[in-house]
Amino acid sequence: MLEEVERWLGRRSWSVADRPLDQILAAKRGTTVSVVLPALDEEATVGDIVSVIRRELMSEAVPLVDELVVIDSGSTDRTAEVAAAAGARVVARDEVLPRIPAVPGKGEVLWRSLMATSGDVVCFVDADLRDFSADFVTGIVGPLLTDPDVDFVKAMYDRPLGDTPGQGGRVTELVARPLLNLHWPLLAGFVQPLGGEYAARRSLLERLPFPVGYGVELGLLVDALHTVGLDALAQVDVGVRKHRHQSGQALGRMAAAIYRTAQVRLSRGHLVRPWLTQFERDEEGGTGFVPRTYPVDTEERPPMAEIAEYARRRVA
Repeated sequence: MLEEVERWLGRRSWSVADRPLDQILAAKRGTTVSVVLPALDEEATVGDIVSVIRRELMSEAVPLVDELVVIDSGSTDRTAEVAAAAGARVVARDEVLPRIPAVPGKGEVLWRSLMATSGDVVCFVDADLRDFSADFVTGIVGPLLTDPDVDFVKAMYDRPLGDTPGQGGRVTELVARPLLNLHWPLLAGFVQPLGGEYAARRSLLERLPFPVGYGVELGLLVDALHTVGLDALAQVDVGVRKHRHQSGQALGRMAAAIYRTAQVRLSRGHLVRPWLTQFERDEEGGTGFVPRTYPVDTEERPPMAEIAEYARRRVA
């Protein structure tokens, strides 16, 4: 590991316990905080997450979070209903910037959330977390309120795979960590570079392009490094993250999108063929495997500061 990264680990890696809640609240001083949950068919978990944030971080006694928004990207279950009943403001993805047709993908939702929120600090939390703790929010928002030199904070945590500790994050270990260590070694100190829980200043996020799909976390991290430098990035240990795990094939598609995101940043080139073919056992009585081909996310949204509607809103 680079000496610079070792120094960064000692200076910019913290535990959630390092900043008590009263210290964070005292440092808030008018800075507004928006929490965004991107959601697609998460009725089983989104309500509990919203309830915890409302109860523990949006009360008169603890007014840390000013705005709690669930961006629903076309759920077919009761995600929107459950989130609204728990106290979130629910916004449909397609209602944000309707001039620009929406495309599928998590990054698309996060990008549009900048238009749907107003906080000085924007905190992203995945909507599939189980046993959710408010530490996920206070941990990553805290450094942004207490340290003016920090612009971007990732959560770090243990990721069990079922009942097996430490085996989650397969795409991180097989794809993202090797890519970062080989091509962006200054980012080698991030424990969970692909984690969905992170917070940043709006003034930074609005200057960054957003990959529309699964590559958004790696893309934002790399671009934040190039925009504000390593010392403006940080990470906070918030404990254990439990969530719904995806199938091996879904992880393959995620890995392809992440690789594409890295490739764009390395060369600004184009894939010869931006498709990924996977194989599934023939379920209709055959004896072989059926190929299934999926597009790899290649589109990126421009920095939100370049969008006319966003610029007009800031002037107003």
